[in-house]
Amino acid sequence: MASKVFAAIDVGSNELSMKVYEITPKKGAREIDYVNSTVELGSDTYNSGRITEDSIMKVCEILNKFRRKMREYDVREYKAYASSAVREAENSVMVLERIKQHTGIDVAVLSNSEQRFMNYKAYAAKSKFEDADTKNRALLDIGAGSLQISIFDKQNLIQTQNLPIGAVRIRDYLAKYGADTVALENIMEEFVSNFIEEFRNLFINDKDIKSIIAIGDGIANLKKVGPELNITDKITRDQFRVLYHKVVETTPEVLSEKYGVPYERATLMLPMAIIYQSFLDNSRAEDIITPDVTFCDGIVADYMDKNGTLLLNKNFDEDIIASANSIAKKYKVNRKHTQNVTQNALDIFDSFKSVHGLGRRERLQLQIAAMLHSCGKFVNMNEGTMMSYHIIMSTEILGLSHKEREEIANIVKFNEYYLPSQTKAQVSLMTADYMKVAKLASILRLADVLDKSHRQKISDMKFSFKDYVLTMTVDTLNDITLEAGVFKTKTELFRKVFGVKPVLKQKRGL
Repeated sequence: MASKVFAAIDVGSNELSMKVYEITPKKGAREIDYVNSTVELGSDTYNSGRITEDSIMKVCEILNKFRRKMREYDVREYKAYASSAVREAENSVMVLERIKQHTGIDVAVLSNSEQRFMNYKAYAAKSKFEDADTKNRALLDIGAGSLQISIFDKQNLIQTQNLPIGAVRIRDYLAKYGADTVALENIMEEFVSNFIEEFRNLFINDKDIKSIIAIGDGIANLKKVGPELNITDKITRDQFRVLYHKVVETTPEVLSEKYGVPYERATLMLPMAIIYQSFLDNSRAEDIITPDVTFCDGIVADYMDKNGTLLLNKNFDEDIIASANSIAKKYKVNRKHTQNVTQNALDIFDSFKSVHGLGRRERLQLQIAAMLHSCGKFVNMNEGTMMSYHIIMSTEILGLSHKEREEIANIVKFNEYYLPSQTKAQVSLMTADYMKVAKLASILRLADVLDKSHRQKISDMKFSFKDYVLTMTVDTLNDITLEAGVFKTKTELFRKVFGVKPVLKQKRGL
């Protein structure tokens, strides 16, 4: 593959930025240009609920400048994404249409979990997990509207949570309660520490967090405040305390003038410093690692990963699965049962690929649905399926879009419930794809009843597919009368969806 020039555009909550990269097969992505301009979309959305006409015109003007820059480099491919400010605005659809009309640029809106996962990919690509032996690191991704905290043990994601304490949201919401710097700093500290302490009590407990990984532009600006500390890619706990006090004791105007930080960014340094300091105070972290990763780097890393050109030997689907696994663990699912159902579901999925027409991403959704299909029993044994549906709908899974998560929740729901026609089901499905839900729910139904007794009697199956009959041959001496009996009652949806008759056979009886 020859080299290509690619542009990554971030329609952020505080600024618009674009990085232009040269991508080559051997060296990966090399940044060749960076442009940015401030537009505080987040202030519009978080304060009034919608993006103003003036801000829309500014965005279009900036994006047209980006287009001219893209022509200079003969950019043939680009990705443009917007996050929380546009996502949460009540006029988001109109804003995106206006941008398309006036600039020709297609901007896609990401869910929070998709955006944060891209940032994680950028960090993984830049660090290449060189310090893979390090245990329990916390990745802090401070956005304009929220904070994402992800806990890693070596290379494994073990917990992720989103907290509503983004830098712009904190600044604009709390500024009204404190006129002078000292009062504002105290109010912000109390507000932030409440969320961080709750996170610590619920998810960190006795985990020994060794390091914080800080990604985004904010940490780079904080480092500028302490030139005498000679900070490179790591800030010790004592060094950050020095930076923290400097930011607390200095006005944004002075920070901007003295350290060359744009004023709008300088106004965000105090809430960011408070978030980092609060996490240091509530953990045993010894330092803050600063890998110099921005969302534009996340966009190009995601683009390369999806096109098979990211120079990193890592399967990011494993992190999505790990995130789902932490949910299953939290709700104390029957691990042996869910593992058996998951494996059976994946085996059935793989056995007739030529018919179902589904791909790798749908296989991943089926896997997560199987892992979480019984998590609701922790809440209510009688309404376990609906509780599972609600848990999945309300719990973020890092790396999945809201639509994908909605589909997984409905796959779990219609594993047990009757699936009506598309017209009647649309209210429940919302943005979920009806046929995808139908196909994967029908597979999950079969996999689930194969362990109806919850005793894992069926764990080794052979498949044959001929004349639209899918024969599943079980080699076991166990009595599978219960499973076989219920299996016959659960094949109707499968037959309707695929036009395939599933048959269960036992190779050897008792």
